[in-house]
Amino acid sequence: MRSTAAGLLVLSLCACAHSSASNPVTPADRSALPAWSEQIRIREDWLTRRHALVLDMMRRHGVAMWIVVNEEFHDDPLTMVVAPPRPYVGNRDLFVFVDAGAAGLKRHAVTGYFEEALSRYFDTPRDPKPFAEAMKALWEQYHPRSIALSIEGKRGVTRSLTKSSYDFLAEAMGPEAKARFVSAADLIEEYSDTRLPEESPVYRRMVELTATLARRALSSEVIHPGTTRVGDVRLWLFDRAWDLGVSLWFQPDLRVQRKGKAADMSRGFLAISDENEVIQKGDVVHLDFGFSFMGLSTDYQRMAYVLRDGEDAAPAGLEAALASTNALQDVMMREEARPGRLSADVYEGTMAKMKARGINAQIYSHPLGFQGHALGPSIDMRAAARKDTPRPLRPGSYLSVELNTRSPVPEWDGQVVFMMEEDPTWLDDAGYHFFGEQQKKLFLVR
Repeated sequence: MRSTAAGLLVLSLCACAHSSASNPVTPADRSALPAWSEQIRIREDWLTRRHALVLDMMRRHGVAMWIVVNEEFHDDPLTMVVAPPRPYVGNRDLFVFVDAGAAGLKRHAVTGYFEEALSRYFDTPRDPKPFAEAMKALWEQYHPRSIALSIEGKRGVTRSLTKSSYDFLAEAMGPEAKARFVSAADLIEEYSDTRLPEESPVYRRMVELTATLARRALSSEVIHPGTTRVGDVRLWLFDRAWDLGVSLWFQPDLRVQRKGKAADMSRGFLAISDENEVIQKGDVVHLDFGFSFMGLSTDYQRMAYVLRDGEDAAPAGLEAALASTNALQDVMMREEARPGRLSADVYEGTMAKMKARGINAQIYSHPLGFQGHALGPSIDMRAAARKDTPRPLRPGSYLSVELNTRSPVPEWDGQVVFMMEEDPTWLDDAGYHFFGEQQKKLFLVR
């Protein structure tokens, strides 16, 4: 997913005033998402439930003390999911979880000033001590055998501690404490990949809204063949996200395939189309779109066909190509995936069945949660190529089932066409389940 160009953002902001008036989200869409005050109430309830899980997680990973450090102008990705989801503007705010043995989990917030919302979740004095003095006192009170920090992990959220904050902790807590600093990466992954049942209704509505906007973007409401550019569809989605009050965690991507035009490739994938590419009749159009809301993220892909004059359906060869991708989804989600099964085994088992069926497939699925590319086991050809350590799938976790198949299309003189799909799913004993509906027919742009 490419970074949004500054010029595109400017165009989006300039277009918002007139575009939103002509193509707004519906009142039902807007009212379906709670106001910020209600979001805080819901997320703080989730936080209570999350904190109840922390002690067992810490013990599973051999962590006696876990410290998350938030810095002004450098927010830690964990802050809004380990502390109340409110703005934090202190020079440093530290959230400390301690395994106090028989006394259970102890939680301390070390901040520059007292905050009532924090006091409902952490021990935090009304007259805070200086940061260094407070951290030294916590070390002397507990003498934890290990102190887990966001260092040395393979992903940004697991290595987010700055050198300055690391040095501060080492100096404040002393050399004996520093010798017990360890990576919190495994603990952070389990915390991030553990979904709460209470999150599901909100997330399901998010997926429904993602699907609604994707369906509208891939329709004659937005696409006028011979006129509409790839960049125009992107801008339309930027404006709809603005209308809803949600954040786009990546730029919406479109890929255009055309009869007689060789596919542009990028690192083994069908390449994203240029901004100025004009969508034409007869094109196959792919959209990759998702947004973030209430600390959760969606990721979603759909395929459309732009009807030629006289057509009322997509060529049968294109629909057959989509059916191959449906078969890939079904095998991975329902036949291979189960809680506790290793991610690598699910990948290998699915690919073996696709090879036996003569289907040319790629799988690059990833967890969903606090981030769009979240932490947790991935069912992914890249992980297989890197020989990443296989990890068991967690029950209840969310996965973006992202994959494609390549099929020769008779109506396109045997030209190979990619059918790329991506759907948010959740896992139980029967495998993965769609939050929305599986795409079994191409969207048609009339």
